[in-house]
Amino acid sequence: MRVDFLKDFDVRMKKVGAYVLLCKNSMFKNVWKNYGFEETHEYINLIFAVMLYIMEESLKDEYCTMDSIGSFIDDVNMKYFKKSLSYEECKELGEFIVNVVLCDEGRAMYFKGFDFKEGEYTDIYISFVSNKIVYVDDVVKRTSYYLTDDGYSLLLSTLEIESNMKLTIHEMIFKLHLEKASYDKAVDDVKNIFNLLRIQLQKMHDAIRRIRQNALNYSVEEYRQLLEGNMDSLNTTRKKFNEYRNMVNLKIQEIREQDINVKKLSGKELENLKFLGIIEQYLGRAIEEQQKILNTHFDFKSVYSKELEEMASMSLIKRFNIGTDIYDKIMEDSSKLDTIDYILRPLYRSPITKIYNLNKCLQYQKTIKAKELEEDEVVSFEEGHFIEEKREKARAKLAKYRSSLKVILEFASEKEEISLKEISEKIKNDSNSKEVLIPTVEIFREIIIELLKYKHIDIAELKKEKEETISEKEKFEFELNETILDLVCGQIELSDIKNIYISKIVDSVEKIKFYGLPSDKGIVKTVICSDVCFKVER
Repeated sequence: MRVDFLKDFDVRMKKVGAYVLLCKNSMFKNVWKNYGFEETHEYINLIFAVMLYIMEESLKDEYCTMDSIGSFIDDVNMKYFKKSLSYEECKELGEFIVNVVLCDEGRAMYFKGFDFKEGEYTDIYISFVSNKIVYVDDVVKRTSYYLTDDGYSLLLSTLEIESNMKLTIHEMIFKLHLEKASYDKAVDDVKNIFNLLRIQLQKMHDAIRRIRQNALNYSVEEYRQLLEGNMDSLNTTRKKFNEYRNMVNLKIQEIREQDINVKKLSGKELENLKFLGIIEQYLGRAIEEQQKILNTHFDFKSVYSKELEEMASMSLIKRFNIGTDIYDKIMEDSSKLDTIDYILRPLYRSPITKIYNLNKCLQYQKTIKAKELEEDEVVSFEEGHFIEEKREKARAKLAKYRSSLKVILEFASEKEEISLKEISEKIKNDSNSKEVLIPTVEIFREIIIELLKYKHIDIAELKKEKEETISEKEKFEFELNETILDLVCGQIELSDIKNIYISKIVDSVEKIKFYGLPSDKGIVKTVICSDVCFKVER
């Protein structure tokens, strides 16, 4: 099993160790109770407030003595914490926080983090606060405290960076690594960017689901932040990603032009060529994710507006009970029958005059039934069997994708290179193979388009990507890479495939024809397409 994801694990543990040591030095101390801080959350908040004060004084390049720390605690206590403490007690509390909690009474603080590269635990040194001797008014000798790098790192990590800022920061780092030709690091950067975009798209889908369940559970502030964050990130990165992709393609072309035969390139150049290929692939996928985010962005706006409008219209409808509000009232006083028409008249309104719109009849009308069903889907506890039925249908459809791809790979694996025309000849008189290869026109078309889009599929790279990705949810949508990897790993006859190449046969004049193919709408169709070459490398 590869453990590349545990790279720099000791660096991560330094961040974790800072919190652990801070809690270890502050918890289970009876001193807090002497100053009225009974609960854990009370003194933890005070510790970080003191650290922020020390950071603020350090940034302003001003002296931060124990007297000033005591004054700060005295001020915030009188304003906010409301503990019955004198100035001297506040100063004593400040000495306890600095000397015991942050400095561990002058002892060096270490946290053991496991280094997976060396295979052993290593001592990680952590220090929050340091001090220096200063002279106030050039006469009085005092000790001034300031934050160390670890202290700054701890405090800065407590303030969450917005999602669009994360994307911008990763994009800047990726650009620097590209300019320095550190392509191995740029690969990690572009994967992080792609994962952030995936998370951003998932947030949009989750928000749409929440709104459909109950629009009141989704605040206007959340709606505004999500929309603005998406548009900001798209505006700042969309154009740049296209430029980076063009830049990477140029670098790939430059390396290939150095020598027509790639095998004569040096080891470093071959490695760079491999990394640049991965970067170009992920940039393409990142651009596709951005397009999905943009499409979902408009769906999100329309769904939220529609749900709010429906809720507003429901609140305007005044409902009444015919039995109690009409029948009982008439039984009490029959004279009210004279005015019954005021209530019943709206029920017998004449229908609105309809106008035949000639412009509409000349427009192409798209099928909207499926889309309406999808938009009206609201998950509830009563619909569990319906949702499970939908999932079963999705699993059955995915099985058809898998079987179709399996047939293509098996034919290609037999001869190592085969064309779509040759495949059509093989299945011409075999109705079973034809049905498996082309379960529906839509499925077969999507598979061929996805294969031509990737052109080259590296199985080793797919395995590495899967090991680095954590996914717990069952997927109900077709993904070419995962399906191919599943087939290669699960089928013995396909297990030795290393690379798959897909390309259009430009020289082929004759079109490939498949007759009598079923479609999702139940219509039998004839498909005419260009010839495609499938090549397998073991």
